[in-house]
Amino acid sequence: MNDPGIIHNNRIISHRGPKNIVDPFRPYGWLVEKERTSKGIVEDTAVVFLTNRECPLHCLMCDLWKNTLDETVTPGAIPAQVQYVLSHISGVKHIKLYNSGSFFDPNAIPPGDYKAIADLLSDFETVIVESHPVFINHRTEEFRKMLKPDLHVAIGLEIADDRMLLKLNKRMSLSDFKKSVGFLSNLSVLSRAFILLRPPFASEEEGIEWACKSIDFAFSAGIECCTVIPVRGGNGVMEQLKNDGMFLPPDIRSLEKVIEYGISLQKGRVFADTWDLGLFSTCDHCLTARTERLNIMNLTQEIPGQIVCECNHTSLHT
Repeated sequence: MNDPGIIHNNRIISHRGPKNIVDPFRPYGWLVEKERTSKGIVEDTAVVFLTNRECPLHCLMCDLWKNTLDETVTPGAIPAQVQYVLSHISGVKHIKLYNSGSFFDPNAIPPGDYKAIADLLSDFETVIVESHPVFINHRTEEFRKMLKPDLHVAIGLEIADDRMLLKLNKRMSLSDFKKSVGFLSNLSVLSRAFILLRPPFASEEEGIEWACKSIDFAFSAGIECCTVIPVRGGNGVMEQLKNDGMFLPPDIRSLEKVIEYGISLQKGRVFADTWDLGLFSTCDHCLTARTERLNIMNLTQEIPGQIVCECNHTSLHT
């Protein structure tokens, strides 16, 4: 791996462009997608991208700040966003409330709104939120007690290597991650991990190796589900790292290999993030087939036959 030293907040922020204009009383996006649940059933899941204050942690690879506010939302704004989405969907049993940071950050989601949010979600079976370990604490327990559905919490593990977590400006250690998973388990809350495929400073081969090691670590820590995210640019500093030869996006074939590995373990669900997979393919002939194969693996947790294409003969070792 290349070693540039640790890149801190000021440098990360200095490469940014402008934020998008967002409405504090509307989510900046939402959709309904199919997902295989922890019970092994494929069902609709609503995904709500809440508008709220920017995350204070500034991870190196993050571009989620683009749709955030500079100030904490007023009381009632987050329940209004949830209500807006609920008025447009029906028959959905599971919902993800993703907020470009940590749900339990009190400057992002006002704790005074927890009860109103919980009441709005009372008809769901599962509520999934995201949080950095530093914010998983008594507020998590308070929200869990208010919530009728099962609570799941997604945590960005990213990579199971403390040295690399420092380089990603992640502000946590592997020990912090394990403690948070244990804390959630004691609350009967399932946890899932976000894992990066080929973060900055890694070659293609190293990216595959570390993603697989990170899946191993996540399951050993007690995680129920892993989502593998191929790393993309788009936040300014990642483009600078690319220009400096310290970052390249991974190949879609590498994502297939990692998901195959994770599913083969049979220790929990392993998903591929399939958003905009064209960014990770250099072959137009097989992109559609590989995308469909990854979708099949996501929904079935089984490994279908390999895609036959001439690009299989080109090297991944870049």
